Amino acid sequence: MKEAIGTDSEVMAEYAAVRDGGVGLIDLSARGRISVSGSEAVMFLNGLITNDLKTLGENCWMPAAFPNVQGRLLAAVRVLRRADDILLDTDAVTREKVIRIIERFTLAGDFKVRDLTEETALISVQGRVAAEIVEEISPEEITIVPATHTAEKGFDLIVSAERKDGLWHTLVDRGATPVSERVEEILRIEAGIARYGVDMDETNVVTETNLEDAVSFTKGCYLGQEIIIRIKHRGHVAKKLTGLRFETDRKIEPGAVIKSSGEKEIGRVTSSTFSPRLGTIVGLGYVRYEHLTPGTRVLVDGAGAETAELPLVRGSWNHE
Repeated sequence: MKEAIGTDSEVMAEYAAVRDGGVGLIDLSARGRISVSGSEAVMFLNGLITNDLKTLGENCWMPAAFPNVQGRLLAAVRVLRRADDILLDTDAVTREKVIRIIERFTLAGDFKVRDLTEETALISVQGRVAAEIVEEISPEEITIVPATHTAEKGFDLIVSAERKDGLWHTLVDRGATPVSERVEEILRIEAGIARYGVDMDETNVVTETNLEDAVSFTKGCYLGQEIIIRIKHRGHVAKKLTGLRFETDRKIEPGAVIKSSGEKEIGRVTSSTFSPRLGTIVGLGYVRYEHLTPGTRVLVDGAGAETAELPLVRGSWNHE
């Protein structure tokens, strides 16, 4: 695996564009984008998500989660407050689920839901000098959101679907390098960003998934709050998503068992890849709390590994 990635010049060029001072271009249009509007939108949404929407100013965004009554994760979202609506951005696999959760309130008051996924596109500009390229783009009819998907500085650009191709070509002409799904996955894992259906799902309590920034512990009642608050007061979750650095060049499969140095099962791997920056296989996985200290020695498929702080690669976003 190490040799294959190391000799693929196209992969390395895309990777370097993001990591080494250039700009990478990622098409995230497959993600779900759902508009919520109406005078009671904030009230209804605030009773469903973990973060406090009442504190969110116009043209600002926050991460949030939709939990069930057991505090388990139904969907992770980004909540963007615009002048005329609230935009929910979520993984493609949770788009329909989010719509089902919130649509049941459309008959309860002034609360309107509209799926904008097919009508819009989402292009992300990632890299240390992303701001320089974005500054050259006319903001007319474009929603620009500071965001990272790679641990590097970046912006998400939300435009109408018909403007997507024109904007994409403009960004390429100004020096941005298109990034493939393969390289996007490498960058995502290095950045320690969990993907729903891969690194987290309905079996996980929200706070197991490194979504602490998505949870307000001071807001009023919301679905699943009792369990989430109880876990916080207890001190910690039983297991948590963490980084892993492996001492092997062979592929580590999702679901691989993580064992302590004493051969006791303590977790599972969810994602892995070869990291060009770190020169080794890295991954994400759930590990029991008592083994989470960065640098703790573990075993995976007979190979040595150690737990590591997230993000695994600290880019320009983390050094702001």
